[in-house]
Amino acid sequence: LDAPKEWPLDGCGTFPPPDQRSLVQEGVQVDRDVEVTLRDGVKIYVDVHRPVGVAGEKDLPAILAWSNYGKRANGGEHAFVPGVPEGAVSNMTKFEGPDPVHWCAQGYAIINTDGRGCGNSEGNQSIWSDQDGRDGYDVVEWAAAQPWSNGKVGMAGNSSLAISQWYVAAEQPPHLACIAPWEGLTDMFREFVTNNGIPAPGFVSFVYTIFRGRGYIDDPVAMLSEYPFINGYWKSHMPRLEDVKVPAYVCAGWSHIHLLGTLNAWRRISSEKKWLRIHREFEWPDAYAWQNMEDLRRFFDRYLKGIRNGWEATPPVRLDVMDAYDHDFQVNRPEREYPPARTEYRKLHLDAANAALSPAPVASVSKAAYDAAEGETTFDITFDGDTEITGSMKVRLWVEAEGHDEMDLFITVMKLDENGEWLPTLVMGLPHPGAPGNLRVSRRELDEELSTDVQPVQAHRSEQKLKPGEIVPVDIAIYPTSKIWHRGQQLRLRIAGRYIRENWFEPFAWDTDNKGQHFVHTGGEYDSYLQIPVVPAKYQAGDYVYR
Repeated sequence: LDAPKEWPLDGCGTFPPPDQRSLVQEGVQVDRDVEVTLRDGVKIYVDVHRPVGVAGEKDLPAILAWSNYGKRANGGEHAFVPGVPEGAVSNMTKFEGPDPVHWCAQGYAIINTDGRGCGNSEGNQSIWSDQDGRDGYDVVEWAAAQPWSNGKVGMAGNSSLAISQWYVAAEQPPHLACIAPWEGLTDMFREFVTNNGIPAPGFVSFVYTIFRGRGYIDDPVAMLSEYPFINGYWKSHMPRLEDVKVPAYVCAGWSHIHLLGTLNAWRRISSEKKWLRIHREFEWPDAYAWQNMEDLRRFFDRYLKGIRNGWEATPPVRLDVMDAYDHDFQVNRPEREYPPARTEYRKLHLDAANAALSPAPVASVSKAAYDAAEGETTFDITFDGDTEITGSMKVRLWVEAEGHDEMDLFITVMKLDENGEWLPTLVMGLPHPGAPGNLRVSRRELDEELSTDVQPVQAHRSEQKLKPGEIVPVDIAIYPTSKIWHRGQQLRLRIAGRYIRENWFEPFAWDTDNKGQHFVHTGGEYDSYLQIPVVPAKYQAGDYVYR
């Protein structure tokens, strides 16, 4: 993408001409547009924030906030964070990054970067790629060599700032002591540019309008047309998670687009010291809540300052179990592992004749039909006792397209009350559409190395178009969840050719390829089912239940 040379003062950040000076704001010394030379000679600019009054050398650990959103909030004039009360963060806070005023007061330096090609930094932008990792390595080592540095550098931030941490940590810079990636995807092809083969140009293009610079910007929408299957280009946008070895505090949201990638990263990184927290709320209110910033400070104090503060006693996994609306059944429930070892995977078999889900296999063959563009079909089950579902779900469907050689499937798992009315969870006050799953049926081939019985992963190596009258099995991963269903409440599996939502704020949009009728075959030889992870109570005695 050929970026404009000038941008208005809006969005996540701007790049006025370099302003290489130091100033003091709210007890913070800000060294603006400090020049850093990368290994290939490209020069980038960073803002360095330090607490005023720290005169000695080798005193400060650094927290690096790496993204292409711009290193200052709205040019440094105003920090607006959706879902966060005004005044909760300072105007030095870059979008989705740590607040310098808060962290400098805790004895840290904050480094906000304009990475390669961003703002006035030289070069061209390759977003979320191995190039980020190599450049981040150089900036980590530069920061550790500064006169004020104690030689230890950490990384923090949400979304884009989390994604970049996987790449930098995989390069293993010697002075990177720990990372805190909160909500970040790890597979640009499957999770972002497409949703399992269904092109998603709407949201991708929206996000990429935020990235600003004077050079060129990598265009993944155009690259999808050039490279529709996973190849070396797309693999360069998949971090080498197994090479991440530093201590990691990973955070995920049950209702976030980055959930699947974050949990995959948690599972695959090689760090011996790693912690996971999974919550209900959206990333922004969660990240700037005082209790979570305090929790993060304890983590950084341990690994960037060497303070023995008992952090190691933090449960390795903490999770929220959602109920309905803005009520959580449990908050920060400690677990030894994720998914919990006591999880029982159960199959709920689809019964098209009764629009139902059955715990037992269905003998009679039947099929459900819906209009590919406008319709939907649903399958329900009523729970006869309290049932907690926590972890990864999947669906096996036998499907057929009438009048077309392609199907795009949008799956949603929803909670209904005793009367069959939808019981959503609220995220930033809005009803979340439900746990999603997606697949373009021609991309149904599985990657046998990456797939498990719990989580199927498509290979995206080739295309298998449907023939007239052909009925094929597809396995679709559904995003994980953690939710309690009380006795008498219902679970609904919804299948459609489009994403169905009410008042949800993220501008998701897909280039779907649906025509005619869709059929879902069930029963007998067509063993369509939903697999759910049921987590039993830790202890039960009579009517007393402890979860």
